[in-house]
Amino acid sequence: MNPLQSLSAEGTSIWLDDLSRERLHSDSPTSLANLITSHSVVGVTTNPSIFQQAITQSDLYAPAIAQHRGKSPEDAITALTSEDVRNACDILQPIFLASGGKDGRVSIEVDPRLAHDTQRTVLQAHELWNSIDRPNLMIKVPATLAGLPAITSLISAGISVNVTLIFSAKRYAEVLEAYITGLQHRVNLGEPIGHIHSVASFFISRVDSAVDPLLEAIGTPEALALRGVAAIANAKVAYEIFESSINSPTWVGLARQGAHPQRPLWASTGVKNPAYNKTRYVVELVAPHTVNTMPEATLLSVGETGEPRGNTMSGTFAEAHAQLTALAQLGVDLPAILTELERDGVAKFEASWNELISVVAAQL
Repeated sequence: MNPLQSLSAEGTSIWLDDLSRERLHSDSPTSLANLITSHSVVGVTTNPSIFQQAITQSDLYAPAIAQHRGKSPEDAITALTSEDVRNACDILQPIFLASGGKDGRVSIEVDPRLAHDTQRTVLQAHELWNSIDRPNLMIKVPATLAGLPAITSLISAGISVNVTLIFSAKRYAEVLEAYITGLQHRVNLGEPIGHIHSVASFFISRVDSAVDPLLEAIGTPEALALRGVAAIANAKVAYEIFESSINSPTWVGLARQGAHPQRPLWASTGVKNPAYNKTRYVVELVAPHTVNTMPEATLLSVGETGEPRGNTMSGTFAEAHAQLTALAQLGVDLPAILTELERDGVAKFEASWNELISVVAAQL
């Protein structure tokens, strides 16, 4: 059993955090079809930055862009990205069917400029769901305050949702509640819930990238010993909340009616600090009912050098809380940092989207 198969056996689904026309249609070793076979990939996530890079760095989109002349740049981009996502859904459909809908999923994000507009987020999510028209689609909604009621509305409507840009355990608990409330609304309407799946994308590496420089500035042995700790400890506290949730009476009642747990999805798992092992944000976050979405470089590194050690979350929650307490005692205001990371995450996706609009507009 190779490292990626070991992760899958422990209950961590491996998704690819990337999509492009080249990956869809080429026969290279890193095409989506080949990675499914060679690297145990069972899902795909996308975001505005991924599509911005795919479309601006490839000539494969130029003929399609030309076909959309007369449309707005936004409409052309939606058509391009929807086609890629639809094709990825078709490639992954056998996995979707074999897993009972748990995997074989492809995510597409609503326009990041709508991150603070509940009504327009819901409207565009319905438009994407209906136009792409694939049962293994997931609509990505940011975990902003405006995103929370949008999650409830979409789940209530029977739409599978990938909640993105989650940085704090507090916000994660609110996301879980939004999901459960949506399921309850749907049950109250007498509608089925067994086909609905959701993941909660909890961002990892950006937390260490923000905290580590502060620890280095403090410079004490205690501070330096905590470098590379915050992100994983933060994720473990979130997983503790997940475990508690699926054992609650409320959830047990929903599960009897066919509800599926909203799985934690570890995102931003590419290592940004060259001093860290390239696989740390994968092998340290292995547990049942989880997803790890990896950029290509991380996926290949795990396949080549990963050393999974089984479930690395069980029994670690007390240590994670102690580590976060130690950070606070050093003066690291993690809640404030995580709030800023959410704002920054929305801004980065919006900047990528605006750049993509400019590039496509120039070709229309």
